[in-house]
Amino acid sequence: MRIDVYIPLVLALLLTAVAPLVGRRVSPALAARVLVTAAALTAAASTWALLLLGTTLIGHAPPVIAEAGEDGRSLPEPVPETVAVLAVAGLAMITHRIVRVVRAHMATRRVLLKLCEGHPPDSELVVAASSTPRAFAIPGKPGRILVTAAMLGALEPVERRVLLAHERAHLAHRHAALSTVVALAAAANPLLVPVRDTVAFLLERWADEEAAGSVGDRRTTARALARAALVSQRARPGCALHFSEHAVTRRIAALQTAPPPVMRSVAAAVLALGAIPALGAADATSDLLRLLAETLPGF
Repeated sequence: MRIDVYIPLVLALLLTAVAPLVGRRVSPALAARVLVTAAALTAAASTWALLLLGTTLIGHAPPVIAEAGEDGRSLPEPVPETVAVLAVAGLAMITHRIVRVVRAHMATRRVLLKLCEGHPPDSELVVAASSTPRAFAIPGKPGRILVTAAMLGALEPVERRVLLAHERAHLAHRHAALSTVVALAAAANPLLVPVRDTVAFLLERWADEEAAGSVGDRRTTARALARAALVSQRARPGCALHFSEHAVTRRIAALQTAPPPVMRSVAAAVLALGAIPALGAADATSDLLRLLAETLPGF
């Protein structure tokens, strides 16, 4: 097999390198979409590449070796056996990581849905009587917004509008689905973990921009974000408005300036970067099929 089978594994590093730059220079909505798409393509291609490498172990199976010996054929060795074994081990690890991500997402969803029990099924807003400031967008049909009484009590009326607009943006644009896709991509290829983190930040920035547009005031949106961060400072990461000190500082700073431009040329370049690993995997697949035809007559 040629070098193209390794391309999907290497280009993930390049996507990781450009992701922060794209996140800073391109509008959050477009940047999040293209990075999720590129990450999904890269993860699928790199996983397929590992599968291709692992499949080469067929040539080391005793029945295949015996049949080749009887026919007087010499079997090609597309990759070293050690590489193929490591690829199989990598596939096992990927399976374990993906199962963990799926279980974590399902567990979180069950907890959030349980908190909404007892409320009318058509109610968008669910207020939980809790002294801990929290706000969540719960995807589904219909999607719901879960806010604690502590969070609502800490915000002024216009800031509550910002909060609700932020969470509605998460629901309207299916941010939970995008987050799940990039989380699965990072589970399949750990090199993409920085891309996953960049997308998580961009989804919050996207919702911030939607909230600012809804209330018509970027400064008010920034103030609401800062106030909610202060009342949530002792809460765990992932609470109301997805707060962490570093992320909130950057988000507030972004709201103090004009929205970033929609740079479709950069987005197209990132998508191309995600497509290249897929092309490499496709080319490697044709190589493997040819080798299998040589190794297994009648294949």
